[in-house]
Amino acid sequence: MDDTLLQSVYDTILTRDTRYDGQYYVGIVTTGIFCRPSCRSRLPKPENVRVYGSIAEAQEAGFRPCKRCRPEAPGKNGPDAELVQAVTGLIAARYSEPLTLNTIAAELKMSPYHLQRLFKRTTGTTPSKRLVLTRLEEAKRQLAGEELAIADIAAAVGFRSASHFSSVFQKSVGCTPNEYRLHSRQEVT
Repeated sequence: MDDTLLQSVYDTILTRDTRYDGQYYVGIVTTGIFCRPSCRSRLPKPENVRVYGSIAEAQEAGFRPCKRCRPEAPGKNGPDAELVQAVTGLIAARYSEPLTLNTIAAELKMSPYHLQRLFKRTTGTTPSKRLVLTRLEEAKRQLAGEELAIADIAAAVGFRSASHFSSVFQKSVGCTPNEYRLHSRQEVT
């Protein structure tokens, strides 16, 4: 492999660019492991990197799959994206429950600290902010379409009290739940 192409591959390893996952695999001579280009493991020296076009090529060369990025697992985005999808799905299904970081982590059988770091690194936000956003989106939907009292909507979407709901809603949306309801009804008529 020429030096220019090897430098280009090494640059994708340095930036941990996920766009190249599945297009090629990186074998690390010193460890005997092959990874996705976006693997978050320790960065290898350029002279220890070998590039393979497929999993089979890397295995034929004597490399074994990385346990962190699991290059042999199906899916272009790897285990980090799968975990984010699992957290997002859990939040979408159970937003009305009193979910905490510890509850979500226990459900997924992992450390809350690792979950927080991984979710934030992958999405740019935290699981708790994602939960609040999901609750607010459902509250907006209910405010626009249903005749429920604001306190009932607050309870239905998982807020501990109507006043807490109103405070969070106003900070995030820029108006009170009642103002939002009135505005959305005016748009309909």
